[in-house]
This record gives sequence, structure tokens and C-alpha cells, in this order.
Amino acid sequence: MAGMSSSVVIVGAGPGLGVAVARRFGREGFAVGLVARDRERLDRLVEELAESGVRAGGFVADVRRPEELTGALERAGRELGTVEVLQYSPVPHRDFMRPVLETRHRDLIGPVEFSVYGAVAAVQAVLPGMRRLGRGTILFVNGGTAAVPHPERAGTSIAFAAESAYGRLLHERLAGEGIHVAQLVIPGAITPGHARKDPEVLAGVLWGMHRERHGFRHFADDLDSR
Repeated sequence: MAGMSSSVVIVGAGPGLGVAVARRFGREGFAVGLVARDRERLDRLVEELAESGVRAGGFVADVRRPEELTGALERAGRELGTVEVLQYSPVPHRDFMRPVLETRHRDLIGPVEFSVYGAVAAVQAVLPGMRRLGRGTILFVNGGTAAVPHPERAGTSIAFAAESAYGRLLHERLAGEGIHVAQLVIPGAITPGHARKDPEVLAGVLWGMHRERHGFRHFADDLDSR
């Protein structure tokens, strides 16, 4: 159980998985920071969470602007309490998913900024606070191409592979400091009502990963269900 002194921050928070995770961690006493690009949408989500009794704050940032993201995470830590749990789960842009033979080097700038530079900036922003707490959890949420690259979705396949490698390195390096790093791979779409990919079910899985602290890569569903 976390006191008011620590928070969970969800980078790429939306009305599906983001709100479900916010509710799940909020029930356990965490204050919740939501990071996304759209202020109005954030305000609506914060209001919705307040109605469920969850203390939340919205912080505007584009994950492709590392300084913006770092600033948002630092503000969240100041306003809501040290970030004990970071979930990095922004939803990739459609134009990152070109076929491999049509993908030029410039087409990879967006996906790499999104999945790698943003992830590194976020981790670097929250790590000092986690070290002060003596504990922390970093959760990366990715699509199925993180595990099996797809020739029609080259940008995300390549960038998710890099993000996965970064996460795994962190997992190995930070375990001894009480900071658990893990990845949840969600093949296909998050689907309300689905036995394994409903947002509430996935939020429960992410809570379990935070609590149980074993292994790096976890699968929400079988890969062939993409």
C-alpha cells in the first residue's frame, strides 16, 4: 500500500487502458499522474477519476519532445508525490507502420523518438526519486510487434525492439536497487469485454506485475491472436 507520498504516472494516458490503470492503482492509495498531449482530454480524465475517488493530475507533454516530457514528470512528482511507478504506454502513430521495403531511414525518426528517446527521457526523469524511495517499478507496454516483428509495420517493429532491449537492460541493472522493470506485450487491439485484453483485465495484470516483481517480459494474450 502506498501512502500519499508516492504516485504512479502513466505516459500516453487515454480513456481505455490509462484510466483503468489509474483506477486500479488509485484504489491501492496511489495518486495518479496522467501524461498526454491534449489538455482538454486530460482534464476530462482527471474529472472522471475524481468521481471514482482517485486523486489525479493531468500533465501535458509530447513524448517526442524529451524536455517537455521530463518537465511533465518532474511536475507530477512535485504535485502528487515521488513517482514510484512509471508506465510508458503511448499509442504509436499510424504513419509509423509502413511496409519494410517502403521504410526509408527518415521514416524511422518518429518511431525511434517515440519509443526510445521518450522512454529513456522518462526513465531518467523518475529514477532519482525511485532511488530516494528505495523502490520503484517501470512498466513498458507494447504491441505484439515488440516480440514478433511484422513486415507491414516496420517502424514500430524496429522501435519496439530497441525499447525492449533498453527495458531488459534496465531490468538487469536495477533489480539490485529494488527497482523492478518489466514489459507487457499486448498482441492486437485492447478490446473492452475481451477475456484477456479488456482494459480492466490488463490493469489488473499491470498491478500484478508491480506487486509480484518477477521476470521482464509478460504477454497479455497469445501472439497468434494478433
